[in-house]
Amino acid sequence: MELEQYIGSVLRGRRVNQSLTIAEVAERADLSRGMVSKIENGQVATSLDSLARITAALGMTLSQLFRDYDSAEADAQLVKAGSGLEVVRMGTKRGHTYHLLAHHRGHHKNFEPFLISMDDESEAFPTFQHEGTQLIHILQGRIDYRHGKRVYELEEGDTFTFDARVPHGPERLVRVPIRFLAITIFGNVD
Repeated sequence: MELEQYIGSVLRGRRVNQSLTIAEVAERADLSRGMVSKIENGQVATSLDSLARITAALGMTLSQLFRDYDSAEADAQLVKAGSGLEVVRMGTKRGHTYHLLAHHRGHHKNFEPFLISMDDESEAFPTFQHEGTQLIHILQGRIDYRHGKRVYELEEGDTFTFDARVPHGPERLVRVPIRFLAITIFGNVD
């Protein structure tokens, strides 16, 4: 989008959201209606002084006017509640249910987020070991979780972060059902 069109679109949107007419904005900004109309329609390159007057008349700053002009488009993912892709992992054989909450589309995976659920038929499985740094946040239940030689008591609201290259996993399911977020971040863990 050309700069003039972008400016016009933002100003027109702001004016319409405030239920103002072109005439009202022109009067507040001490500009002609024709000039305000041309600016809104991207038909004229205007001075910074005129833009400052119009933005002030609309209750905004020049920086607010330009804040999204050259912002990059970014890829984003939304996984609605209950719709994460169910995947098979090492713990699946032990009754752990894994829902992948995002997936990376490129060649290099930089993180992997899962919602993991365990119930009274699930088994402890203390031998996970993989690259990356892992963050676990307990949403429901209580679990004793092993990392290396130490066991940590994790309950609802607790967050546990560790080097995933060290053997780790559920040692004892204390209060089921258990649901937690497990996010592995790949890259340097040193």
